[in-house]
Amino acid sequence: MGLTGARWRKSTKSGNNGGDCVEVADNLAAVVGVRDSKDPGGPVLVFGPPAWRAFVAHLTRRR
Repeated sequence: MGLTGARWRKSTKSGNNGGDCVEVADNLAAVVGVRDSKDPGGPVLVFGPPAWRAFVAHLTRRR
């Protein structure tokens, strides 16, 4: 599991008011990383791409 080359992006829902949110690195082939934007050097949750897609699909259905 490597996050070398990860490009982190913040949720568009976080707005421009300096609010903190989660960041996602989904540009890697084997893993998707999720971290707290307030602590970018802290722990990272790592998901396989199928699990991440299922999670996002579940959230999208709950709107």
